[in-house]
Amino acid sequence: VQLQASGGGLVQTGGSLRLSCAASGRTFSRYVMGWFRQAPGKEREFVAAINWSGGSTYYADSVKGRFTISRDNAANTVYLQMNSLKPEDTAVYYCAANPGGITTWPWDYDYWGQGTLVTVPA
Repeated sequence: VQLQASGGGLVQTGGSLRLSCAASGRTFSRYVMGWFRQAPGKEREFVAAINWSGGSTYYADSVKGRFTISRDNAANTVYLQMNSLKPEDTAVYYCAANPGGITTWPWDYDYWGQGTLVTVPA
């Protein structure tokens, strides 16, 4: 599976962005898809994940109620709708694919996109 993330940019505090992650390959629907982020000088952290059908999702506490993960298996794409953005959301956002169940651990994800930068100025 090859992943291509897009949609990042500069947005003011309180604004919204929608990230997209397009996947190649016919087996996209078999994978749990996750979003992670990495801020400068910090470790990569879990943001959200969604199971193969889209019927189960899981969020980090820091984004719960503000971010929504979704997927369109027909389009081989997973999305991250980010609302009420804060300066602490500034990071490079990565999408990733996991052949197992929903997990927050980066090492469980076998495939990674190249990252897209989200900047929310203080």
